[in-house]
Amino acid sequence: QVQLVESGGGLVQAGGSLRLSCAASGLTFSSYTMGWFRQAPGKEREFVALISRSGGSTYSAHSVKGRFTISRDNAKNTMYLRMNSLKPEDAAVYYCAAGPAISTTPDDYHYWGQGTQVTVSS
Repeated sequence: QVQLVESGGGLVQAGGSLRLSCAASGLTFSSYTMGWFRQAPGKEREFVALISRSGGSTYSAHSVKGRFTISRDNAKNTMYLRMNSLKPEDAAVYYCAAGPAISTTPDDYHYWGQGTQVTVSS
């Protein structure tokens, strides 16, 4: 059974930092592109960042470029999202996802975590 478990969310002041983790089990982690998505109340789920199977390629949404860094440790079956200079508009539930190919489209990802809440106070 595939499980993706996010952690590291919480409440932070604007300008602060958080690091999210996504621990994977039940799948060959290194065979999957991994992505972070987020969903704020009343909004659609949106792409945040992705990382290739080897970790050699990353791609981030324009809104987080230069502030968020995605990484992965295939030996630990874990993906990370370092979020710096957080803004109130970054507040959302953050989800990690695993998929077979490079894609920014949520429907292209096969497995999803339960999400972790990020709240940013102004």
